[in-house]
Amino acid sequence: MAGAYGFVRRASREALRLLVVGVGSLLIAAGFVLALLPGHLGLPLLVIGLILVLRNSPKARRQFIELQHRHPRMVFPVRRLIRREPEVFPVLWQQALRLERLIVPPTWRRAGQLRRRYLRRRA
Repeated sequence: MAGAYGFVRRASREALRLLVVGVGSLLIAAGFVLALLPGHLGLPLLVIGLILVLRNSPKARRQFIELQHRHPRMVFPVRRLIRREPEVFPVLWQQALRLERLIVPPTWRRAGQLRRRYLRRRA
């Protein structure tokens, strides 16, 4: 009798884990689609989906670590967002600076100047 009870517990735990991974995968897909549309709803869904999948799937966690080793600069912002206490505003600011550096010519860049002028720490 105890063996059957243990089997049922393991099976139900595995089914719940697969259900959570499935929900996380759906959130990732929906977040990706919404990230392509105007608006900002896609990023939170992507992050929540990644959290669910990476915490419940060892295979996905291994793939994420391999991706992190191959492309550390691309994955680092995602890692900062999926922590227990995510650093949302610093990640958004860093990505805005990267986008500005990618698109805007050096003489037109103003984000760093604005930060130094208005968001500087007061002594």
